[in-house]
Amino acid sequence: MHLLLINPKFPESFWSFRWAIDQVLPGKRAVNPPLGLATLAALCPAHWHVEIIDENIEPVPLETKADIVGICGMGVQMPRQRELLVHFRRQGHYVVAGGSYASLCHGDYAEDAHTVVAGEAEYVWKEFCRDFEAGCPKSLYHETGTVALADSPVPRFDLLKLGVYSNVTLQFSRGCPYRCEFCDIIVMFGRRPRVKGLDQIERELDQLRRFGARSVFFVDDNLIGNPKEAKELLRFLAAYQRRHDYFFSFGTEASLNMAQDDELLDLFSAANFGWVFIGIETTDPEGLKETGKVQNLREDPLTAVRRIYAHGIDVLGGFIIGFDHDTMATFEHQYRFITDAGIQSAMIGLLMALPRTPLHERMQREGRLLPLDGHADNTCLTTNIAPRSMNIDAMVAAYQELYRRLLTGPEIGRRIRNKMKYLQAPVYGSGYSMGQRAGILARLMVRGIGAGGLSTLVAFLRSFPFLTPSRIPMVISDWIIGLSMKAFAETSLLGRSTQGLNNAATGISTGLRDP
Repeated sequence: MHLLLINPKFPESFWSFRWAIDQVLPGKRAVNPPLGLATLAALCPAHWHVEIIDENIEPVPLETKADIVGICGMGVQMPRQRELLVHFRRQGHYVVAGGSYASLCHGDYAEDAHTVVAGEAEYVWKEFCRDFEAGCPKSLYHETGTVALADSPVPRFDLLKLGVYSNVTLQFSRGCPYRCEFCDIIVMFGRRPRVKGLDQIERELDQLRRFGARSVFFVDDNLIGNPKEAKELLRFLAAYQRRHDYFFSFGTEASLNMAQDDELLDLFSAANFGWVFIGIETTDPEGLKETGKVQNLREDPLTAVRRIYAHGIDVLGGFIIGFDHDTMATFEHQYRFITDAGIQSAMIGLLMALPRTPLHERMQREGRLLPLDGHADNTCLTTNIAPRSMNIDAMVAAYQELYRRLLTGPEIGRRIRNKMKYLQAPVYGSGYSMGQRAGILARLMVRGIGAGGLSTLVAFLRSFPFLTPSRIPMVISDWIIGLSMKAFAETSLLGRSTQGLNNAATGISTGLRDP
């Protein structure tokens, strides 16, 4: 049996870091490989021939001899996912749709796929494989029970071209204990985090080490969702790193309350975690209460971020504008916090109501859902919510202006200086050889700093840690991140009209849109 698995191309966004990939980093084509497809491949019968194509690094073949074509997709990939499903179905192949969006909205694929796999795959994919070999596959395989992650296999890393990604990916846990109104994680994975065994993580790390992969992203939506299990993992990782001369540099996603646990922060540092992505969302306590993000209310968020910095760990931040308590003044508050905190990778999005989330249900009840053309990235000029306290056109224009302010050369440098006051001994390591780092710096200087003009050059020199070489990799990384976000914003965000939102808002009560 021949199975072709395809990861459709992502639309360009801040998350793509396309400028960094194309202009600065050596031999890279994308940020993260499709871990889900590698896991799915490992669940297949041993006698099946499986191949993985990631359209983000290579073209999808127009023709294939595969018996089955399986195509995954997040919400933003859904249009391309459907194109590929239709293409291969017309060619006579048996096509299967899966991924996070199919898990939330499997009915949307009824006309495009022979079979939809919804939910976690460890059990239902094996059932599909048996049924397909027996000649009786069903149209829907929907996991509604609880999957024990002890049953999750070591992913088929050998089927991925790991060398062309800036990170490789692992997963330790699924699920999150919190109740953020806008989040679909608890809809898909539940509120009781489940974890893999440490022996499983060791086998996966051993494989990655053999492949020479050094920068590892734990893709858990909240690595510390179960603090006890997280600490056990971090102790194990610290011991593993000591045995293998700190081969890996780690990053992950976690919640801001990690800052209140000194033991946890020490363990992150000991395990060589250089960065963590945190959903900060807003510094307004009323907005946090509204959306149910109570874990961010335990202390002043600026204090929390700086405490994480003090342990050598960089913070990448997620921010949202459009909560019911937000006003036009919120944009200035966000600017001040991001600047004072020195967060370079500040992913700011307009609030979106994702299918099946509590927020989506509330917006439906209140008659505030807007139609969307496709399934939008929330870091683009779109929302499917009529804001309560802002005019929608003014909100989008202010969103553009916020990024315009943050992404100048002097502002990038300013955030780096503010961060380095508190992040004095970074854990972060680039994972590149000395020669590769020299090449990265040269390309950055010519294609980024020099191209930005005198103001950017001055800002770069003011931020460069000439007297503390241990900080240089972090500063270089921050400049690459900042300039990559600037390049995307200039080509895809700052020059765009808000007319699409004007059209989308037609028919929504004026009282919901006006201040």
